[in-house]
This record gives sequence, C-alpha cells and structure tokens, in this order.
Amino acid sequence: MGSIRRRTLLLVLGLLGIALGGISFLGYRDARHEIQELFDARLAQQARLLAGMIPGGMAPDARNALQEALDAGGLGAAAGKETDAEREDDDEALALGHEYEGKLGFVVVDEQGRVLLQSAAAPLGALDMLLAARSGGTAPRRLAEAGEALAGYHTVSLHNGAWRLFLLRDVRDRQWILVGEREDVRGELVGKVTLRSLLPDLVGLPLVALLVWLAIGWGLRPLARIAESLQARGPDDLSALALQDVPQELDPVVASLDRLLQQVNALLERERRFLAYAAHELRTPLAVLRIHAQNALQAPDPADRDEALRLMGTGIERATRVVAQLLTLARLEPDASRPKRLVIDLLALVREQLAELTPLADEHGQDLALEADEGADFHLEGDAGSLAILMQNLVGNAVQHTPPDGCIRVLLEASPAAIVLRVQDSGHGVPPALREKVFERFFRASGGEGAGLGLAIVARIVELHGGTISLDDGALGGLEVRVVLPRNATAPRRGQGDGEAVSRTMSGGAARP
Repeated sequence: MGSIRRRTLLLVLGLLGIALGGISFLGYRDARHEIQELFDARLAQQARLLAGMIPGGMAPDARNALQEALDAGGLGAAAGKETDAEREDDDEALALGHEYEGKLGFVVVDEQGRVLLQSAAAPLGALDMLLAARSGGTAPRRLAEAGEALAGYHTVSLHNGAWRLFLLRDVRDRQWILVGEREDVRGELVGKVTLRSLLPDLVGLPLVALLVWLAIGWGLRPLARIAESLQARGPDDLSALALQDVPQELDPVVASLDRLLQQVNALLERERRFLAYAAHELRTPLAVLRIHAQNALQAPDPADRDEALRLMGTGIERATRVVAQLLTLARLEPDASRPKRLVIDLLALVREQLAELTPLADEHGQDLALEADEGADFHLEGDAGSLAILMQNLVGNAVQHTPPDGCIRVLLEASPAAIVLRVQDSGHGVPPALREKVFERFFRASGGEGAGLGLAIVARIVELHGGTISLDDGALGGLEVRVVLPRNATAPRRGQGDGEAVSRTMSGGAARP
C-alpha cells in the first residue's frame, strides 16, 4: 500500500491539478470568447464611425489631406521619400504612433470597387478574396453585385497573417467600408491574460504541495503516536493504551485495541488460572496412583496386591473423570469456538442420557425416573453434545450425593417460549451459606471425590444457550436444580466470562457441585 502520507499527497495534488487545469481551460476559453466579442464590437464601431466621418460627397482636397495623414502613420510611409528632411518627418510621425498600427487597417471603396480612402496597412487583398469567393472564383466589377450577404464578419488569410474583417455597406453614400485587424493581436492579448491567470497557480502549486505535506503529517501525528506506543511495549505488556487527545476517527481504533488487549489479558489470566487449578486437582490423584502402584509392586501377599490394583483402578477412574471435566470446561470457555446450533428434541435426548445413567443409579440402589408430557413439544435450538453433558453432570451429581435407596426425578415442562428441566433428589444438600459458591470452579461443598467442576460446566452450558439456572428446595426433600432453556436461544457475546451472565436464583434446599 505504501505511505499514507504519500498516497494522500499524490491524490490531493492530482485532484488539485485536475481542478486547476479544468478551471484554467474554462477561463481561457471564456476569456478568448469575450475578447473576440470585444474586438468584433470594436470593429463594427470603427466601421460605423468611419461611415459617419467620410460621407460620399466629401471634397477631393479634404479626402487627399486625410489620406496623407493616414499614410504618415504607416510603416511603409517613408517609401519613395528620398530627402533626409522627408525621412525625419516620417520618423517623427512614427515615434508618435504605435507598432500595432501596421496590424490594424481599413479601406473605403465605392460600389465600382474604386478605393476612396485607406489606411497605410489596409487589407486590400482581403476584399478581393471575399469577392472572388462570392462569385465562385471570378471577382465582379461591382460590389453591388455581391449583395447584402457579403456584409458582416469574415476571417481570411493573407501573406502577412490571418485577418479578422468587418464589412459595412453604407446605403446612404453608396460605399463599402472594410475594417480589419490581424488575429495575432487578439492571440497576444489572450495569451497574456491566460498567462497572468495561470502564473499564480503554477508558482503556488509547489507551495501548496509543501503545505499539504506538512498538514497531512500533522494530521497523521496521532497515528504515529499510536504506532510508537505499540512499538515501545514489551511482549508481556497488555495494559490499555494511555493516549491523550485521541482524534475522533482514531477513537474506535484505540478503543478496539484496548478491548483486544483486555480480552487477551483476561484470556491469558484465565488460562494461567485454569492450568494452576488443573495441576492442583491432578496432583493428588497422580500421587495416589503412584502410591498404589508402589504398593502393588512391593506387596508380598497376592490379596494385598489385588487390593492395591483395585484402588489404583479407582484412582484412574477418578483422574479420568477429572481430565474429562477439565477438557469439557475448556471447550466451553467464552473464547472457544461456538457449537453449531440445530433443532433437537430435548425429550429424546434426556431419555437417551437417562438410559446410559440408569446402571449407575442401580449400582447405588437408587430410583431414577423421568416425568414429561408425551404430547408436548420439546423441540428447541441448541447443541446436542453440550446438552448431553449438562444431563450427565446434573444426574451424575444427584446420584453421587443421594444416599442408597434414594430417589431421583427428572421433569420436563414445555411452554411456548421455553422448556423447563428440573432435576430433584432426596439428598442432604449443603448449608445455605455456600449456595453462592456452588457454581464456582473447583469448589466442593462436601468431601466428595469430584473435582468441583460439575455445576460450573452446567452453568456455562446454560449460558451458551441463553437460559437460566436456579437452585431450590426439592419435592423429594433434597435439592431441585431448575434449568430454563429458550426455544430460540441467543448465545452470549464473545468475551462474557465464566458463567457470570447466567441468571441464577439461589434459595432454600441443598446444593452440591
């Protein structure tokens, strides 16, 4: 992409150059048109002035005197003058005139084409060209034969350049007046006007480029400060950017960076805490397994060896359960990938999970039952795997903390907006003071063998499905866990952490993690 400053400068200067070029072109075209109009109007005015000053009945002596005065102002007036006195008189007359007199001229002719009066630089050949063009190549003897169509403006090319002409017919005095000027007079004026209008732009464009360069650099200074702040940070510095006077355009960028740094910091902190907890929970089972293995190796009695191996198998099961719960919790972390949501039949899923858990309840001599309205609709949007884990943890937790010959009931209730899942048992529960902590990770309210992750996993699954979970007194005398799952679940936004967004109601009864 290159430098933002260079790209912006090239873009601004390019657009500025195009705009100035377009404006200059339009100004040149308009100035040329207006100058042409002004010069044409002056030609017409001069022709009408000459028509009034030179009547057809003008005396020959007066006409000759006027012709001599006009010849004195011409550049060729000294031709044929041999004496020094005559030349000095001509030089004095030229000194009082102007060099453009040779580029302006007029001629007055009668209808027979005879010249009555002319200036020194009169474009006589132009009149012949107009007459020839009118008659198809053959000049007529009489101007009257050319008609009124010959009057007006014309542009012809003579040996000394292009001329702009205006031909006026004096009907009263029966004469024609031709006034003209060279095109280079107009072109020179247009060139001077255009140059004077473009000169400030040409001179000021480098200055504008420098000012734009400095202005862009000043405008990009906050971006440079952000880059310097990020470059000066160490790899372990995840604190927020301490920037002052952030421009409005960069405020979303800085806020996004701060939010990203905060999320990364929270993620690393959560991983460190998770690893510390996992190491703490696995250290004891692994130490117990090592002791049982040593006892099995050193036991002289086969019965003692078998007992050590049996205990080691029990420890392996416990460690396996802890590892499985840790992996499940890691998969349900806020920053983990979201499971794909599908429409599932919660009643069928609950029956499948209870069928797998029935042998566990039978082993403890417990009664595990399901109560649901077979005609109700239990379909909702959710992740079947996560909800299966939820059932395993809730029922497994109830089996673990319900005494032998106890009862466990799973109830499903359907409403138009949500499905309510209730798990009741006849256990003993925990003191009310500990109910706020039962959803915390690695918290055990009693001396059970679990890792303290069961209800934390359940709370996270409920959160991912946009539901609520609450604890209450159960109808069987123990705990009732009530989970409300909306049919159209809306997952929490990424970054909500560790089940804190789950709405929970903790009231009487007992709870075990």
